Amino acid sequence: MMTGKIYTATGDKGMTSLVGGKRVKKNCVRIEAYGTVDELNSFLGQLAVEMTADYPELTEYLRTVQSKMFNIGGYLATEAPDDKPTACNGLSQADIDHIESLIDELDAELPPLRCFILPGSGRLSALANVCRAVTRRCERRVLDLAETAHVDSSLIVFLNRLSDFLFILARYFDLKEENEEVAWNPNC
Repeated sequence: MMTGKIYTATGDKGMTSLVGGKRVKKNCVRIEAYGTVDELNSFLGQLAVEMTADYPELTEYLRTVQSKMFNIGGYLATEAPDDKPTACNGLSQADIDHIESLIDELDAELPPLRCFILPGSGRLSALANVCRAVTRRCERRVLDLAETAHVDSSLIVFLNRLSDFLFILARYFDLKEENEEVAWNPNC
């Protein structure tokens, strides 16, 4: 349990510490990457709260994903010694296989996608799409980091699958809640 004051004033001049103590600017690419993971985790938490009553199994899976997001954040907040490749703790091919099977399972229930659809057909669908969009931004920030430091490739694959899962989840919510998907009008 944490004790003491939450504020330390050590970041008042725009600097923060990585795991291991190295001081860096709060807007450096590594902080942007794991900060966006934190933001995504917060939105996933909101989605989990909103869907708990009606979708307990999917909520349980989202809680697992949130724990993985903490692992990912810790991984990204830690510089590898001498930039030697390291694996992200708690993330494996089995996790990627599992999310792919969930995507396939949910997608099998959905009508074929015949046009682009707009986010926001229903409350849960809209929130899942916010999570999807933040996941894509998270993926971009991690790719920015990967240009200058080693990043476990399974992490990048997992984020890509997570955004696919959230897109399918949004459509699944619309189906289950009988919301009509809103088609994009290219002629507006």
